[in-house]
Amino acid sequence: MDLGLAGRRALVTGAGKGIGRSTVLALQAAGARVVAVSRTQADLDSLASECPGVETVCVDLADWETTEKALSSVGPVDLLVNNAAVALLQPFLEVTKEACDTSFNVNLRAVIQVSQIVARGMIARGVPGAIVNVSSQASQRALTNHSVYCDPPTLFTMLASLQIRVNAVNPTVVMTPMGRTNWGDPHKAKVMLDRIPLGKFAEVENVVDAILFLLSNRSSLTTGCTLPVDGGFLAT
Repeated sequence: MDLGLAGRRALVTGAGKGIGRSTVLALQAAGARVVAVSRTQADLDSLASECPGVETVCVDLADWETTEKALSSVGPVDLLVNNAAVALLQPFLEVTKEACDTSFNVNLRAVIQVSQIVARGMIARGVPGAIVNVSSQASQRALTNHSVYCDPPTLFTMLASLQIRVNAVNPTVVMTPMGRTNWGDPHKAKVMLDRIPLGKFAEVENVVDAILFLLSNRSSLTTGCTLPVDGGFLAT
């Protein structure tokens, strides 16, 4: 199936590992030109070796000024995947200021800033575009020790009048290295798995497939949507 991504330019944040890295590989395989953003240069170097032709930008998205400088000059972008995130798991009464600041800066503020940079470019060029925010079902249903992780990224539906579509994917637990670390305890995992009708956590490719669909022309009438990739968790 042709997704209409060939020749389009995509920017992916959190591209060094997990969902972001796999999204970069899938976009390039679909013919897109990709700008990969990560705060870890070693991850970008290995990605560039694995995927020649990918442009890389090393920047800490928690730093507003540095991000503005680094991304304002990346050139035209047609597709944006806001994937960078941190998951600092703390019980509510033990949440620290540092955890709040880090989660807010990366999980929300960076989404706003990077989306602003990309959307301004789209508007100036007078072209349609698509933005996909990688969120979590934790944005719709609270989970134990996820107090600073359950605030959802904003959906910029006001951009629809400018033909810029904004959607989100909300996966359940994803078996990335971070997911395996946070859900490696079999007893903790069983409690969650018992609430998922399909009885399994998401694999990275499940999330990437949803992202590519929402970026593609196959979802040209879809905006303001939050697409669950959760095995039926939210339906229970």
